[in-house]
Amino acid sequence: MPQRDPTQAPALVVGLGNPGAGYARHRHNVGFQVLDALARAHGLSFSREKLARTHTAQGRIGGRSVILAKPQTFVNRSGQAVGRLARWHKVPPQQILVVYDELDLPLGRLRLRPEGGAGGHNGMRSIIEALGTQQFPRLRVGIDRPPGQMDPADYVLHPFSKEEGEIVALVIDQAVAAVEAWLEEGIVAAMDRFNRPWAQDPALNEAGRAAGEGRPA
Repeated sequence: MPQRDPTQAPALVVGLGNPGAGYARHRHNVGFQVLDALARAHGLSFSREKLARTHTAQGRIGGRSVILAKPQTFVNRSGQAVGRLARWHKVPPQQILVVYDELDLPLGRLRLRPEGGAGGHNGMRSIIEALGTQQFPRLRVGIDRPPGQMDPADYVLHPFSKEEGEIVALVIDQAVAAVEAWLEEGIVAAMDRFNRPWAQDPALNEAGRAAGEGRPA
């Protein structure tokens, strides 16, 4: 029996975050924020999928059949939802893109990779365990390191500051464009375009430079 062509499988784009209005603006929820913006840009709506404990939106982006997913299992158990979705919809790992927050990237920086480890992110560790492989694409969205001696576990559960708001809005737009590029052109082309400081948006570059000047040394 011939194997299914992976390019014909739906693409699964997963944004990581914690469920509930109280978490919505937190740094840890930037994956949810990117998927919400992506869904709005393409007229897609999320609904509850009980089987996988996730909110999903399905449609087409750039000629590709896509499933957007926001796991409702809390970040650290994201693999429970992603594993079930992948099996149910028969999505191979190379067609799963995970969007999540990254402490080790400055605010405004994006980093696409075709595969890799968890890098200390518990949500990614959970997904790797559920899929049984590290070989799936991911889009990391920089949220910067916490100031002073602040515990990173507390820092990710804080909202972005008012001063950071302009950068966040711009980088979410850039992240949406990066996901679209991955869907339409593949991981190599998307990496070439978006793995750069402040991406390619002049306004984002200017906002990032201003924010950097305003931070204590």
